[in-house]
Amino acid sequence: MTNIKIDNIDLVIIIVYIIGILFIGLWSVRKSKMTSDNYFLAGRGLKWLIVGAALFASNISTIHMVGLAASGYNDGLVWGNFEWMAVFTLILLGLIFAPFYLKTKIATLPEFLEKRYGPDSRTFLAFMGILAALFIHMGMSLYAGAVVFESFFGISVIHSIIFISIVTTVYTVIGGLKAVMVTESVQTIILIAGAILVTVFGILALPEHGITTYAAFKAAAKEGQLSMLHTTSSLKTLSQTASSTGLTWYAVLLGYPVMGIWYWCTDQTHVQRVLSARSVDDAQKGSLFAGVLKILPVFVLVLPGVIAYVLFKDIIGTDANQTFPVLIKELLPVGLKGIVAAALLAALMSVLAAALNSSATLVSVDIVKRLRPSTTDKGQVMIGRIAAVVIMIIAMLWSTQGGKFTSIFEAINKIAAAMAPPITTVFLLGVFSKRGTKEASIITLSVGFLLGVISFCLDFVPVSGYMYITEGLGIPFMMQAWWLFCICCVIYYSVSYLTPKPDPTAIAECTWESPLAVITEGKFKGLGDARLLAGLLLVTMIILYALFA
Repeated sequence: MTNIKIDNIDLVIIIVYIIGILFIGLWSVRKSKMTSDNYFLAGRGLKWLIVGAALFASNISTIHMVGLAASGYNDGLVWGNFEWMAVFTLILLGLIFAPFYLKTKIATLPEFLEKRYGPDSRTFLAFMGILAALFIHMGMSLYAGAVVFESFFGISVIHSIIFISIVTTVYTVIGGLKAVMVTESVQTIILIAGAILVTVFGILALPEHGITTYAAFKAAAKEGQLSMLHTTSSLKTLSQTASSTGLTWYAVLLGYPVMGIWYWCTDQTHVQRVLSARSVDDAQKGSLFAGVLKILPVFVLVLPGVIAYVLFKDIIGTDANQTFPVLIKELLPVGLKGIVAAALLAALMSVLAAALNSSATLVSVDIVKRLRPSTTDKGQVMIGRIAAVVIMIIAMLWSTQGGKFTSIFEAINKIAAAMAPPITTVFLLGVFSKRGTKEASIITLSVGFLLGVISFCLDFVPVSGYMYITEGLGIPFMMQAWWLFCICCVIYYSVSYLTPKPDPTAIAECTWESPLAVITEGKFKGLGDARLLAGLLLVTMIILYALFA
């Protein structure tokens, strides 16, 4: 990795940032009595601005900041579909799922499955949620961040992992969700500012290389590097790596929603921010605000990778992971490097804190409290704190294995493609189908999870020796998610119609009267109505896709 010289002023900025985040996290809860509701859900009193900022920050990790720049360098804006398609699923979160989550006053997503289907589904999802937080959100993010910080400070990966873990654990364990979300709001500003700095300095450097117009920029880039949507043939023209991803327009259209609904609408790490909202209106607007923020990464994280290809391909060569460090080294003056380093820290710490708090919530609320109903409110908080420390230690140990993966960003998405289909099925059909039964839910979750593990192993070269599905059958991971979802839907409906009808009370509490009720139910509240705002955001995305297709 490219060594980046950090001057004293940059180092001071980084130290001030670390001390500041610790102070803000602990100060934000100085007057809060640590009941379980306060600790796990911030007292259910947060406004939409904080909810949306925290949702965004809980997703953007160091993997995104470094990985998306590398992907932009190799393949262009096509990887930005993971950001822009998230906008559509955040609209679904706000309009379809959030009203039920707030109305039923759940503390966890597995608790919602219990209300809709029964205790077996709750238990299954709780364990899957903990595994996802531990192995996807925390372990890989921690490793990727440590590798990047090694290039900044010359500190070994192991020491970086230990230091970052301790700082994040302190304010997360002591302050609970409110401390996490307040710090995430601050970190959102810092990481966006850092990413914008890199982008702006990259654009300002283009004229020095004789590039003064968009047409000249497009000509200097690879063919198709500035296009969001691709066919199989255009991906082959773009690059060998782009061709192997299978990110065609139809794969994105069919496969991403399966992964996105799981990730944004049913995963505790992210949805816990929505559960902390003070009202349904704040939950919906917070989800939509996060959707607005998700428009930015294409321009401030992926586009810099394309700029790096145009400006520094002779320096970066074939090692795309050098893209972000080279941009910082070549473009940013003293002082601004420290801000970008703080942005990288912000990205990493926000994801770690989100996953740490959510997994502790799942352990305390969905496992221990159910096994020991007599557990006191104070006991729940203590169990949550102990669980957070233990989970962080396990994540630290797992993160040391990150070097065994060739592409962490793609590996995470492949794991998601295998894990998401059954969960997306039971949640999506659960809120729309009045026929879905408890037997259908647990069988779909169990069989779908088993099929996902099998498909992942068949495609994971260290295990199988060959990518039997991607290369053998020609089905890339995004389409694997789609076909697994189709299989899960067949299982769900088949079992539902072979088993007794569900409890009418559960249907009334957790299911929409009809798909149109998402839009028609409830009085229109004027310009601030979430449905109108969602419509405007939808139109914005259609225009953006039309411009960059």
